[in-house]
Amino acid sequence: MTSASSVTTNPSTLLPLELVDKCIGSRIHIIMKNDKEIVGTLKGFDDFVNMLLDDVTESEATPEGRRVTKLDQILLNGNNITMLVPGGDMPDT
Repeated sequence: MTSASSVTTNPSTLLPLELVDKCIGSRIHIIMKNDKEIVGTLKGFDDFVNMLLDDVTESEATPEGRRVTKLDQILLNGNNITMLVPGGDMPDT
């Protein structure tokens, strides 16, 4: 029988928020629940993964085609984030 205290963890394993913390100051590609994609430089985040990004490119599929918007800064609500890609860039589609 093993107890929870006897379980060893791999010291190289990162928790999700630790990985996000390592991305501060780097470019990050974010896919939102509403099919928007955002690429920007991560400036900071909180425990709810609300994120502040600088130098942002937002891409959204519309009936007329893909709309790209450039923004100086954006605050994202963490509830709407589906996936984070550290060091990622906008796909060429």
